[in-house]
Amino acid sequence: MQPLPRRQEQVLQATVRHYVDTTEPVGSKTLVQRFGLEASPATIRSAMGALEQRGLLTQPHTSAGRVPSPLGYRHYVDYLLPAPGAAAIQLQRELMGLSLQWAAFDDLLLHLARRLADLTGLLSLITRPQRPSPALQALRLVPSGDRLMVFLVDGSASATSLNLRLPTTAAAEVPALERWASHQLTQGQLNWDALPPQLQLSGQLLRRGLSSHQQAPVAQSDGAVTLGLGGLLGQPEFGQSSSLRPLLQLVEEEPAQVLQSEQALHYGGVWIGAEHPHPALHNCAVVQAGYRTSSGSKGQVALIGPMRMAYATARSAVRVVAASLERLLS
Repeated sequence: MQPLPRRQEQVLQATVRHYVDTTEPVGSKTLVQRFGLEASPATIRSAMGALEQRGLLTQPHTSAGRVPSPLGYRHYVDYLLPAPGAAAIQLQRELMGLSLQWAAFDDLLLHLARRLADLTGLLSLITRPQRPSPALQALRLVPSGDRLMVFLVDGSASATSLNLRLPTTAAAEVPALERWASHQLTQGQLNWDALPPQLQLSGQLLRRGLSSHQQAPVAQSDGAVTLGLGGLLGQPEFGQSSSLRPLLQLVEEEPAQVLQSEQALHYGGVWIGAEHPHPALHNCAVVQAGYRTSSGSKGQVALIGPMRMAYATARSAVRVVAASLERLLS
């Protein structure tokens, strides 16, 4: 994104702050009066027009003031985010005194999720630590009639199996496919781009089976702790239950789809609107941070709410909680 002139940065930052605080579109005169911008309303109006042309501000109605666009929030988070406020600093001091004197680990997660929700008025979500998926070390392919048994051995020496439907025309490819896959694994991983043309039918079958196996949903007992629904219900963006239902269903049934940690790194741990790959979150913002235990297991801490959120507080809060969990579990 191209850098902004100083005046436009000031106007964008002030517009975001005003809209987060009031949920109301804002005009140039209000920005000058409220934030003490050293310029006339006409100059600020010109800067707002330039920001609108860049796609960083939008005008809900012809006669209304302007509000930040998703792209405007992104620029704000990347370049204009202020230092954490007093509430986030107080949370950090409070959590420094925590120790693992809890009846159960979930008690700790509930306490932290509640503090996040109370502090921000957003939906908090903390996943229980999960071991990373071990790397595939070896596989064996055993055809049996119209089925293909696939035996997988991962880095922890544990074995799982798949049972795939095998087209008759692909059966003859299986021995060569096993030799190719075994050779690939000696190089570190399966490079599907190097799959020989004569193995395409059986190879694509195996590829789809492995992909489905890796994306299998996490068991409910290993899911996430969520709190703060009441805070979301109080946000005007979620005034209609229909706008909240897809989000809550996703959080309850597939929390791993909310917190796609590898992709989130590209956005600095902050998803805004359609940046998130799941449609249920295209009208939301997700702020997340990861934590790791001494055993190598990983979890995520997140806040979910409207794009109109106090990003500085939210990002600082999830990082503080993630750091506290990492300290306690190391």
